[in-house]
Amino acid sequence: MTADLSQLVKAYDVRGVVPDQWDEPLAELFGAAFVQVTGADAIVIGHDMRPSSPGLSRAFARGAAARGVDVTEIGLCSTDQLYYASGAFGLPGAMFTASHNPAQYNGIKMCRAGAAPVGQDTGLAEIRRLAESWLDSGAPASDATPGTITRRDTLEDYAAYLRALVDLTSIRPLKVVVDAGNGMGGHTVPTVFSGLPLELVPMYFELDGTFPNHEANPLDPANIVDLQKRVREEGADLGIAFDGDADRCFVVDERGEPVSPSAITALVAARELAKHGGGTVIHNLITSWSVPEVVREHGGTPVRTRVGHSFIKAEMASSGAIFGGEHSAHYYFRDFWNADTGMLAALHVLAALGGQDGPLSGLVAEYDRYVGSGEINSTVDDQAARLAAVRAAYEGREGVTIDELDGLTVTAEDAWFNVRPSNTEPLLRLNAEARDEATMTKVRDEVLEIIRG
Repeated sequence: MTADLSQLVKAYDVRGVVPDQWDEPLAELFGAAFVQVTGADAIVIGHDMRPSSPGLSRAFARGAAARGVDVTEIGLCSTDQLYYASGAFGLPGAMFTASHNPAQYNGIKMCRAGAAPVGQDTGLAEIRRLAESWLDSGAPASDATPGTITRRDTLEDYAAYLRALVDLTSIRPLKVVVDAGNGMGGHTVPTVFSGLPLELVPMYFELDGTFPNHEANPLDPANIVDLQKRVREEGADLGIAFDGDADRCFVVDERGEPVSPSAITALVAARELAKHGGGTVIHNLITSWSVPEVVREHGGTPVRTRVGHSFIKAEMASSGAIFGGEHSAHYYFRDFWNADTGMLAALHVLAALGGQDGPLSGLVAEYDRYVGSGEINSTVDDQAARLAAVRAAYEGREGVTIDELDGLTVTAEDAWFNVRPSNTEPLLRLNAEARDEATMTKVRDEVLEIIRG
């Protein structure tokens, strides 16, 4: 085994190639380090359908139990089902998944009690340091009486909790195609949708961590082609795709056309603001201009943040926000311990669509007001130098503002763009948006020429 933990541990989760960098003895060390840093006397653990996940999960449990911690294993689950257990039981949690990444990857998403994030500045660096220090000698012996490892099924409770947050009992009947991508949506959707006025058309619900049909990454347009085709063939009202650990949902309308996550963010924000009588809504700086506009129109206060789980969740907690959304289709709810849950967002879309007579395309048109480029990645030799070149090209232009909250954001009266460096690859990521297609295309191509020049 080779284990370069400085590369393996990222700001929110742990990802490595199995088994070259990431195996059961290392997972056991992480279990011991996790409980030492969190100070927990009990934790909850879940895992996805990847072939390596049960073994890694059980090794982590052994490492934790050896230090006197009682472990509740909830077995196969989605990441938001693990967050539910962490919140409902008041326990720190660990979810074994590599989310949307290819089959050979696996990792851990960790949280403190109440689904609070474990980020680089909130324990992850210390967990990494401890695990690194124990690589050669193993975790030090503990004087504590070993804890217990017990199993508990939380799927029905998780489903009931979500259904209590969104009333779908009086919606008109809807036909919905769901592409689980052989991921954990195939495990959770049948139970969550049970008893609702929905005709479910399942696609790839068989749990298979080798992803035989397509990668479970709906952010890549190639991976929703099957869903788009099936929606049109079935004459369905909409289609929903989940990623591998089913914490994100992507939506296509009745024509099979993708609905942008920003439009979903705005739609759900409007519903949550109506439910709570106003409040703060978080959005990252890549979301559309339409999101803060809709939030203000519905009596809310928009707050702009950096991209990423830990930043969104920290801002949710500090501001008391009722909802938060990202361009990557992560949706966060105060009613769900400030954690992200694609399933709850999907229920909101179904409730909104089923509560009126028009098609989804007409419903979301109100929230999809601008033209976006999507995220475009460019491989570069020197991220800092190319960012500096972009800044130099726009600095001083009349009517242009520049900020560096996260990468470089340049805003004009009719368009904006953001360029951010990847933390893990030699890439720059470009997102652009404008009031019309021609302007967006002009801005996108101009910035790409600088980045790739």
